[in-house]
Parts: sequence; structure tokens; C-alpha cells
Amino acid sequence: MDNKYTIPSQTRIGHVHLKVADLARSLNFYCNLLGFEVTTMYGDQAAFISAGGYHHHIGLNTWHSKGQPPAHTNSVGLFHTAILYPTRKDLAEIYSRLRKAEYPLTGASDHGVSEAIYLNDPDKNGVELYWDRPKSLWTYEPYGSLTMFTKPLNMVSLLQELE
Repeated sequence: MDNKYTIPSQTRIGHVHLKVADLARSLNFYCNLLGFEVTTMYGDQAAFISAGGYHHHIGLNTWHSKGQPPAHTNSVGLFHTAILYPTRKDLAEIYSRLRKAEYPLTGASDHGVSEAIYLNDPDKNGVELYWDRPKSLWTYEPYGSLTMFTKPLNMVSLLQELE
């Protein structure tokens, strides 16, 4: 391309659509555990789910994947879907819910600009649950790049948000 194009700053990722092996099992995870709401069902083959009444944040379907095994970890594909929570307290609430359900985590990190909890859905799709710190708290390297890192998330401090 000859000219430089920069995507508009208001652009957002609208939704993710996941191939799943068992729609009911996925709905149990995303709706009953994480709290999404079903907005549309396409028979027993697909569902659209959302937070807050949006048409859908996540699509789930079995069109090409019903009964199939998870994708191999070392293959090309989606690394994770990231779900942004509005506040640290909201992240603490879902973490508390996951703990009570004894749902296994795959990690928990402080990235400087955000704090994140990682887990897999029933089809082994990676899921990141996170909140962003306010931009006013972000730091930058001398050459202008964001200062980001991966350090262990202080889970005790996170749960103190619920006190």
C-alpha cells in the first residue's frame, strides 16, 4: 500500500464466534458460570450471547465442530478470547465465583496496564477475564512504548475489593 492508514481510535472488536463441540455445555460455561445472557438461539446448533442486552458479544456454534475434540495446543488458531470487565471489583467478583465453583485457572497476571485471570472453556478455548487500569496510571518507556510486563497477580489484594 502506498499510503499509511490508521484504524479509527474508537474501533472495537465487536464479537467473537467460537466453534464448539457441545452447545449446551458451552452455554452452561458462558451463561451459568460467567453470567452472559442468551440473545438468540438457532435451534440446537448455535447461540448468540451477550452482556447488557447487546445483540451478541460471543457466538457459539456446532456447524462444523459438533462432537469434535479440542484444537491442538500447538496448532494455528485462537489463543484466547479476552473479556473486559469495567472495574477491578467486577474482576474480583468473577474470580470469587470461579473459586466457589472450583473452576480451574490456567494463570493470573498483572500486566501493568491491566490485571487478568486466565482459564479454558470446556472446548479448551483460552479465556482471559481482565480489567484495564485507568490510562492515567499507564507508564511508558523512554522511547514511547507502553510499559507492559507479566507478573503474578496478587489474588489476595484482588479479593479485598469485595470487602
